Amino acid sequence: SELCLEQGWLLPVVLFEGDGTERDLGMEECGGVLSAPAGNFSSPNFPGLYPYDTECTWLIVVAEGSSVLLTFSHFDLEYHDACGYDYLQVYNGAARDRGNLLGTFCGRRPPPSFTSSWHVLAVVFHSDKHVASGGFAAAYRGDVCGGELTALSGEIASPDYPDNYPNNAECRWSIRAAAGASVRLVFADFQVENDEECSFDYVALFDGPTAAAARLGRYCGSRSPPRAVSSGPALLVVFKSDFNIGARGFKAYFYSGECQEVYTALKGNFSSPQYPNFYPNNLKCQWTIQLPPGYRVKVFFLDLDLEGRSSLTDACDYDHLAAFDGGAENASLLGKWCGRQRLPPVVSSGNELLLVLRTDRNTAKRGFAVAYVGGKQLGISAGMAKARALQPVLYPPQRGCSYERAQSYSGSIKTLNSAAAI
Repeated sequence: SELCLEQGWLLPVVLFEGDGTERDLGMEECGGVLSAPAGNFSSPNFPGLYPYDTECTWLIVVAEGSSVLLTFSHFDLEYHDACGYDYLQVYNGAARDRGNLLGTFCGRRPPPSFTSSWHVLAVVFHSDKHVASGGFAAAYRGDVCGGELTALSGEIASPDYPDNYPNNAECRWSIRAAAGASVRLVFADFQVENDEECSFDYVALFDGPTAAAARLGRYCGSRSPPRAVSSGPALLVVFKSDFNIGARGFKAYFYSGECQEVYTALKGNFSSPQYPNFYPNNLKCQWTIQLPPGYRVKVFFLDLDLEGRSSLTDACDYDHLAAFDGGAENASLLGKWCGRQRLPPVVSSGNELLLVLRTDRNTAKRGFAVAYVGGKQLGISAGMAKARALQPVLYPPQRGCSYERAQSYSGSIKTLNSAAAI
């Protein structure tokens, strides 16, 4: 069977697959589409032994604007170091798309709870021809607001956004990054009932997973809060509304770990999440290069392998990488790329350059790798800089600079002990 979630996007749903070698355990169908606001599902024959050589896919679809919270109450699958025999997989969207895979599990240790970054989540159960165990039991529900978010990037919004939020609402989003990483939160829209103390309706940010952590700020009104960055791997967002007077609410983007970085060194390199393995789906990642005033930024593309152009528009409508001539997406666009390309370097007109990677809900590729170097201004106007931004920049040989060959790129990076001349 097929479920049409969006125009032009079909997901196959496997209900049951076997080869007739099952034992006398009483076969039952498994898998399917779960569209109720909440529910439970389990491996075939649970709590008895699951059958051999079985594969089931459950596609959980809740209301638009909600996320799926998935928990496991029982888990017992045949163990293997690489989960190569019997296993359970959880996908943040379409099943069997490696960019959506959240994890593969086996043994007797239950998987953690999962919160999807949108309204679809898939679970795949697979057993081989040998050794059956007790299986698993799971529960899900659609969360209108709040939840624990572990994706590299995502979006949160007040209930019913962009319509007015309801009265007496309380939402808590606990955003968690990998150990040693931080979480960055950027508000795209903000309109909450205003009062001087923000005591009626408000958004509060905490530098940790709970409200016991240090408070970073409490906000209301129509002025967007500043960007927030946690000092550790967790950030809590709390939204509360009182018994009257609603407003449009808010929308914010979060970035964590390798999906958000700010670089201030005069040279460096970075790559897409999980590079050179496939990047995850449903990402919006930002890398900001901020150098001292008077410097410019030159970025070399060492590798680029993204989903290709749309066959309808011949444009980079799906996964793409974009460069902006400044520290925000409202700066001038230096370029937008997709597919597999060998790109010339780009050069900023000032001391900041922003790279943004967006990926959609299917088709993941290897991603990208770049290197950058900062250099002093040479009296080139901003207009000239923009005109030259997508062309290789040639350097006079008499500046006494050493040259480094950039991996996988036929050009070179010109470096000085302290800076590069761009």
